[in-house]
Amino acid sequence: MNWRFEDFEPDLKELKPSVKEKAIEIANKLLKNGKFTDQGEALKEGIKQAEEWFINMEG
Repeated sequence: MNWRFEDFEPDLKELKPSVKEKAIEIANKLLKNGKFTDQGEALKEGIKQAEEWFINMEG
């Protein structure tokens, strides 16, 4: 199951589209593999990792 995180739109609103997409992708993986059971916490971690990914991608 892939979560869309509509309830967390304020958390995603300010992100660049590529970072938002990556954050959702990461959060879904965290939920699927059981590292998180709370969607909000998974999304917070997903956003953190996606922002790091974006910074590293830009060099």
